[in-house]
Amino acid sequence: MTSTPPPPVSEPDPSTFTCPSSLVGPCSGCQRRTHKYGTGGMPLCQWCLAPVQQNWGSTVRFTSSRP
Repeated sequence: MTSTPPPPVSEPDPSTFTCPSSLVGPCSGCQRRTHKYGTGGMPLCQWCLAPVQQNWGSTVRFTSSRP
């Protein structure tokens, strides 16, 4: 299976188009702008999350460590 390479880091993750600007921040992996820490938000863009999901499964999610 051949996958297309990710776009340049200067282009935001498509998730940023559907969330408020207050929930947009840098990806923890590549620093691309992504939906971050909001409802359903992840600290990783879709391209950095893909290898993590391959290793851990599709149910991997970010869990806050704050009480």
